[in-house]
Amino acid sequence: MLGVLLLATLAPAGLGLPAAVQPQLRGSQCVEHDCFAFFRGPATFLAATEACGRLQGHLMTVRSSVAADVISLLLSGDGGGGPRLWIGLQLLPGCRDPGHLGLLRGFQWVTGDNHTSYSRWARPDRDGTPLCGPLCVAVSAAGAPAPSEPVWEERPCAAQADGFLCEFHFAASCRPLAVEPRAAATPSAVSTYNTPFGARGADFQTLPVGSSAFVAPLGLELVCAAPPGAAEARWGRQEPGAWDCSVENGGCEHACNGSAGAPSCVCPADAALLADGRSCAAPGEHSCDKSCEHFCIRSPDVPGSYSCMCETGYQLANDLHGCEDVDDCLLTPNLCPQRCVNTQGGFECQCFSSYELVDGECVEPVDPCFHANCEYQCQPLGRTDYRCVCAEGFAPSPQDPQRCQMFCNQSSCPADCDPNSPDSCQCPDGYILDEGSMCTDIDECANGDCPDLCRNLPGSYECLCGPDSALAGQDSTDCDPVKVSPGDEGDGSGEPPASPAPGATSSPPTARPLHSGVLIGIASLSLVVALLALLCHLHKKRGSSRAELEYKCAAPAKELGVPNVQLERIPQKL
Repeated sequence: MLGVLLLATLAPAGLGLPAAVQPQLRGSQCVEHDCFAFFRGPATFLAATEACGRLQGHLMTVRSSVAADVISLLLSGDGGGGPRLWIGLQLLPGCRDPGHLGLLRGFQWVTGDNHTSYSRWARPDRDGTPLCGPLCVAVSAAGAPAPSEPVWEERPCAAQADGFLCEFHFAASCRPLAVEPRAAATPSAVSTYNTPFGARGADFQTLPVGSSAFVAPLGLELVCAAPPGAAEARWGRQEPGAWDCSVENGGCEHACNGSAGAPSCVCPADAALLADGRSCAAPGEHSCDKSCEHFCIRSPDVPGSYSCMCETGYQLANDLHGCEDVDDCLLTPNLCPQRCVNTQGGFECQCFSSYELVDGECVEPVDPCFHANCEYQCQPLGRTDYRCVCAEGFAPSPQDPQRCQMFCNQSSCPADCDPNSPDSCQCPDGYILDEGSMCTDIDECANGDCPDLCRNLPGSYECLCGPDSALAGQDSTDCDPVKVSPGDEGDGSGEPPASPAPGATSSPPTARPLHSGVLIGIASLSLVVALLALLCHLHKKRGSSRAELEYKCAAPAKELGVPNVQLERIPQKL
């Protein structure tokens, strides 16, 4: 049974892997469309996984006794005394009870599943001892009941095994080249094969699609290829027409004629030779549109003849019917300024992390603060946004975030002083400049600004309006916002108009000139008020802000007591 399923024998060869992992390819086997390779050399589980991945494969999955027989056959040609080899089975971090997890004991394949009909643990019974990951599995013939049945051993993933087993899957495969005896005495001695996963040699029974063959005496190189969707591949080449008739019948579907000059393919009388020069099709049997993967071009000169063409970004495959992607990133010169990523039928340009792709060019991103108009400083937020920040004691204005305004939320804070003129300092609204370049909050409540209760705040204040005010029970800086002038008809708010006192006579008093003393008193009072206003103005000028904020200064009548000057009416001399 094993002889029927195994389609390849050992193909010893060497494969140069990247410097990180140096194991050498010691043998390979193919079963139908799956191929397996044995690499010998010390490697951790992670290093082995990466090495298989670079060859477009993964660590081997052993899901049946057939796969186990493949391992035995690979090890039989090694002669290394039972090496331990990584397979694609691992236990993720955490602890598990091995008695309730089936054949794989909680392990899973590197393909992400746990499907299997086979297991071969070195310790069949663990006495209920839990398994705690991470753990990985290696196979070894040492200690196995029979050399043909390698056992599975649980090992730390960071430990080094003697090698590893890789698995590769292919859509189709070719038989070894059929070479007639007249071409060479020993066909296997003239055909050298090279597989996509690096196995090389002359002794193969099947080769995966993508493998190449070289017949040295004829200088002939062929490639194993399959039409799109086909399960069986054939040997061919991109150049149309037949090759030497002794190798694979010259590639001809029907007959190869090598008796008259260059080899040529011949079709039956009721069939026509197709554009590849090797295939035959009867009239109406081979549809042009169905034969070509992309475009079919009929020949106007030869009835039934045609040629295939591919879309932009693709090239004609070796069978001259299919189309395969062109790796645009390998073209010279490079199509992209920094990084090129090939896609199906095209490519995509990308830039390094510190650059942006703009109109096909990689440029450094523009600083978002470049066009900002911040009064103090600009702080970038990502690549496209920014915010304005202000110096200590200032904050962005809610109405214009690019401008800064004085800000202090304490009873005192440092003043904003000009470094070139230390005596020129400014304070925010509601603060007064004290000694030591400090701004101190003005206590408006001490100035009697509220008729009732008052609460002082940093830079401001609020009145707790009493029951007799227009805003009874509310907080405001003015409890009587609407004033009623004397003589106006009021609704109860404000002061009532004064009623004239009843006089002895109905005629108005005769106007009399004021006494000179009265005039002197009025002039003195006006002078006092003017001096107080000037002092207040000078005080405000010293504490004014750079943003030309208007600062509070109590009215003279609130901050200083005005003498109550009584004007004495002097009787007019008769």
